[in-house]
Amino acid sequence: MSISSKQKKDRLAPFQKDALFRSLGFDNQSYLKEMAYEEKLTFQEIRQSIEIIIDLSMWGEDLQRKWIDIDRKSTGNKAQFHALKSHWQSLKTDETRYDLPSSRAKDAIRKVTNHSDENEVLGMCPVASEKTVCCNLMTVDAVQGCGLGCSYCSIQTFYQDGDISIDGNLKEKLSKISLDPEKNYHIGSGQSSDSLAFGNNDGIIDAQLDFARKHPNIIFEFKTKTKNISHLLDVEVPQNIFVCWSLNPQVIIEQEEHGTASLEQRISSARKLADKGVIVGFHFHPIFYYDGWKKGYEDIVRKITSTFASDEIAMISMGTLTFIKSVIKRIREAGFQSKTLQMPLAEASGKLSFPFGIKEKIFKNVYEHFSSWHDEVFFYFCMEDKVLWEAIFGTYYKTNEAFEEALFQSVKQKMEKISLK
Repeated sequence: MSISSKQKKDRLAPFQKDALFRSLGFDNQSYLKEMAYEEKLTFQEIRQSIEIIIDLSMWGEDLQRKWIDIDRKSTGNKAQFHALKSHWQSLKTDETRYDLPSSRAKDAIRKVTNHSDENEVLGMCPVASEKTVCCNLMTVDAVQGCGLGCSYCSIQTFYQDGDISIDGNLKEKLSKISLDPEKNYHIGSGQSSDSLAFGNNDGIIDAQLDFARKHPNIIFEFKTKTKNISHLLDVEVPQNIFVCWSLNPQVIIEQEEHGTASLEQRISSARKLADKGVIVGFHFHPIFYYDGWKKGYEDIVRKITSTFASDEIAMISMGTLTFIKSVIKRIREAGFQSKTLQMPLAEASGKLSFPFGIKEKIFKNVYEHFSSWHDEVFFYFCMEDKVLWEAIFGTYYKTNEAFEEALFQSVKQKMEKISLK
């Protein structure tokens, strides 16, 4: 072995067992070895280079052509590293372009099991925080793990084995929960898994309906990206149940929300439940900042306002791509085609998200298109700072408890009004 070859190997030695480095492929590893040795990259610069190469590969960039281009143009100290980083940053700053067909392979089959563990099934929303204006949602973990394939999903970091577990004792556990009859509660089941993805498997939907029926001081939310509403259409649904769909333009669904219902199927499913007298709602979350986003979201707003009356809508929320570092790591480790991380990441109340200016622009645009509903539907932000609330809505809730109560009363009034028809 020549001295230079040994030096090249030693510089990359700390990364030889690193999962991200090993996933680069021979050609990208070889280029990185050459660049690390020739430019005397530090440990952190090598680490960043690995992450950049992973990102560019996930975004569909032609890396072999990019290496040639960088080699030809680069001069000066660490020129190749800086050219690579500059290209990566420029792609993150611009509106994301979805100009390639979706080519994500089918997700690995996940084992679905029923469990009878003694774990608690009711708790606070896993993203609840005092750092943001928070609705104090409580969640029922009927299922742990999600069978859908959304590229940005945070649930992938909640459960490490990748399996999906349905609580076989859900009905019994819910029946034993004691709630304060003098307090109002907003409870939902769409945080540890999609609420409807597994239907009434093992009686989990019926158990939640019974729980809601037993406690009139709660509003209970099913949250989904599916069209699996057949069971809800077949049974009596308590007045205090509402069902919400997360919405995105079809291009985002095809590229980033694999295994989910189409936009048309989601809206059609909501219409069917509304026809039955069930209050529905919509979450514009996460909103993507992509080339065509204005028209994409404007078209959805127009579709909703022409399909539903405002008194059929429980609430509309808005949120953007927001990550904790462990989710970013999981996305990179998965390595599938996705442009989820092709965005500028700024600190946001302990997480990473779009900078304030981009958030303000996209939220303001979506909210303004709902102008005819501003006084008729409850609008709110998920996981956002009070400064953003004030910038868009002109006000914010001084406490999370005030937010929680305002949301409850607004939705409850809609439910009571619908029941009188």
